[in-house]
Amino acid sequence: MKKLTTVLAVGAAALASQVAADTQGVSDREVVIGSVNDLSGIFAAVGVPAVNGANMRFDEVNAAGGVHGRQIRFVVEDNGYQIPRAMQGYNKLLNRDKAFAMLLSLGTPMNVAGFKLLDPKGIPNVGPLSAARQMLQEPMDNKFIGFSSYYDQVQVGAKYLAEEFEAKNLCTMYIPSDFGKEIAESTKDLAESMGLSMAGETTHKPDELDFVGSLTKLKAAECDVITMALGVRQGITVVGTAKKLGWTDVKFLNTSAGFLEPVAMVPGGVTDGLYAAAGWRDLYERAADPVPGKFIADYKAKFDQPASGFAMLGYSAADTVVRALEAAGPDLTHESFIAAMETLDYMDELTGSQTTYGPDDHRGADEVVISVVENGGWKTVAVK
Repeated sequence: MKKLTTVLAVGAAALASQVAADTQGVSDREVVIGSVNDLSGIFAAVGVPAVNGANMRFDEVNAAGGVHGRQIRFVVEDNGYQIPRAMQGYNKLLNRDKAFAMLLSLGTPMNVAGFKLLDPKGIPNVGPLSAARQMLQEPMDNKFIGFSSYYDQVQVGAKYLAEEFEAKNLCTMYIPSDFGKEIAESTKDLAESMGLSMAGETTHKPDELDFVGSLTKLKAAECDVITMALGVRQGITVVGTAKKLGWTDVKFLNTSAGFLEPVAMVPGGVTDGLYAAAGWRDLYERAADPVPGKFIADYKAKFDQPASGFAMLGYSAADTVVRALEAAGPDLTHESFIAAMETLDYMDELTGSQTTYGPDDHRGADEVVISVVENGGWKTVAVK
């Protein structure tokens, strides 16, 4: 009996090794996670801290022995927020590095383009740094997002501002990419549903920084609330330019793409009064709480830089992957990982969000948090 048990155990181990060998990016000692991110383009202020946060979580796990004996190797390619560079990154990660899954890939058009390579292989795409509804486009089985969509954020945020300030005219400023078009569409749909006027819109190149003409046009249209789908620096410039033009009674609304500490911390109160609708609460607003407080201190110690909300999201998304790898067990395949993702249900104390996935629910958290810049920081004004 002892000999038979030994033989069965050896056979099971051999089978597990064979399963791992047949699954891209998985060996007995390692699992490869990839990311096509923006480390040098207009959203580098999002991508860099998010990658740091993910590396921080993976380093913790690897130092403790990995997951089921496997170390996590996180390989990141810079897309510079350009589709051709993104596709080069996807091809390298999938064909040379043999990535098992993708994590925190940034940019709506970059992710959508990447799906053409990911979907045929069944490669999981987890926690993309895009809140576009397309992040859950069919086939949805291999796609998992962390928070509410841009569309929902605009619906909730712009409605709140319209009701709070008795707005009559909605407007939008956007980069005419998939990212911007979703925010513009949501703005128009909200105007129609609330019986408001869609008074104006302007489109912009990703590197545009002169908004005097556009703002003059929108001011003449008597816009009360303006939604924005612009680069980080662009959003700051828009709000500052409007104040220089003496236009102070308009309300600007960012989505999660512009919900960053550097936006709030611009000297001179340039962005005071700017609103954002996102899927999480500001990190520093909760700095006195134990888990966010520890994260802020640990991040500073590791990178000698202040933590940010997107560093928090990077850490949190990496933690989600770790939880799924643990739940999937030692016989790791794409099928077992996806099935494990669909069992996750936990309170993420770092983001302050209840995170729940299921077979028919590939969005972790649903709430929309509305915040405003006051005195160099973000202040929560409503949670919907």
